[in-house]
Amino acid sequence: MLTKYDEFLCHQTVSTFDHPNTSAREWTERIWFMAHDTKGELILVAGFGYYPNRNIMDAFVCLAVEGKTQHVVRASRELRPRIDEIEVGPFSWEVIEPMRKLRAKLGDNDYGVSYEINFDATMPPHEEDPPQFYRIRGRVVEDICRYFQVGKPTGWIKVDGQTHNIDPNSWRTYRDRSWGIRRGAVEYMETCVQPGEIPVGLLYSGASWQFDNWGTCYHTREDWDGTPTNFSGAEFYPLGSGKNELHLASMEHNFTFRSDVPGLRQVNGGNVILNAANGSKKDVSIRPLGVIYIGTGGYSPANFRGFTHGLWMGPSWIDGFKLDISDPKTIQESTFLDELVCELRCGDEIGYGMTEIVVVGKYPKYGYEGF
Repeated sequence: MLTKYDEFLCHQTVSTFDHPNTSAREWTERIWFMAHDTKGELILVAGFGYYPNRNIMDAFVCLAVEGKTQHVVRASRELRPRIDEIEVGPFSWEVIEPMRKLRAKLGDNDYGVSYEINFDATMPPHEEDPPQFYRIRGRVVEDICRYFQVGKPTGWIKVDGQTHNIDPNSWRTYRDRSWGIRRGAVEYMETCVQPGEIPVGLLYSGASWQFDNWGTCYHTREDWDGTPTNFSGAEFYPLGSGKNELHLASMEHNFTFRSDVPGLRQVNGGNVILNAANGSKKDVSIRPLGVIYIGTGGYSPANFRGFTHGLWMGPSWIDGFKLDISDPKTIQESTFLDELVCELRCGDEIGYGMTEIVVVGKYPKYGYEGF
């Protein structure tokens, strides 16, 4: 089937753009987007998923308000024939100028949240290198290309009848784009196959941070004993600076964790040392300002309230709800991939960014001896 993408001189297979050159049902393209104020009072995370071998496109938003309430809207539709429209119900995503200007929208709906947010890049995108790759029992379960970018937003968010205007001087925004083989609904819902391997333990952490004169992002995955199994990261600089990005060779982390909610493994402070390939180091302290529970929007293996990314929900579906995220029981239900909005300090510099940490099973460095 021809789409508007077939007009461009960018084909890489002997086929049209309506399907990838693989029949793997795990093939996924994803958009992730965050905007927040620098007090951590309003935190918005939204995204889209594109699954051509499952004939699905889905979208979600999570909006945390003052650390008390989280609003969630999720939607899904049959992908074809509208394969070249990034729209799912009231959600839409527009590329205004590639790698520079984008726009996220959520129109009127029954769930009390709408927005129009413009992403204006402040620094060039960083392409993850090496790509994220992971096998379980010889089977490739993750083989993903991804890039990250930081920026400043403009626009507005409306929640519970109140409109919040977005000031780029006191708000920050981040995004990533990824595509490839990744675990999702197929991995967690498939039957009549060998069960997945349960690790002894692991730590995963990812971050997108920005200061006035530089930014950084990293992804790391470690075994239970702290041995890195995958790492990628870079330091980058403002558009127009003329400076090339600096590859990160490794990172070291020293996190502290909350102890007020039983079973919760959520960071409440610490520091990260970024080791650049040229031998330079940066020691960055992190102070969480707020948290958002994006597992409720579909980033969850537990199929939160009947939905996870890439799950067939019918030709057209939408739902939404509100959570009390000050309630320990709600936190226990919602926690999995929790994203922290943090104030960052590096020497005399102050920045802001998103940090996510998942610790599963045994990880003795932080006192965890099992599940």
